[in-house]
Amino acid sequence: MDNSRAVPLAEGTYPQQQYLHLVRLAWDLRWLGVGVRVELAPSQEPCLVVSRAAGPVRVLALLRGGRWVYSWGRGRNQWIAALSEDAAPTIRKVAAE
Repeated sequence: MDNSRAVPLAEGTYPQQQYLHLVRLAWDLRWLGVGVRVELAPSQEPCLVVSRAAGPVRVLALLRGGRWVYSWGRGRNQWIAALSEDAAPTIRKVAAE
């Protein structure tokens, strides 16, 4: 019996939704020529790790105010809407700094 099924982005547990957003971003960054890895450490939030000379950038997918965002720091300007067309280019620019 096959119990597998595709999980729409609007369904699934919070960690599953985080993972789906991170993988979508990973592919978008890959198309822009940025190498990344998805990290699923058991004791931390799932994250996307972007390598850079100054040290890795850890990007989280978080639910804020009822919408998904990508966050790479604690500053007011260190997040972008997850469904924004500018998400991958913005994070690419951050990784280049």
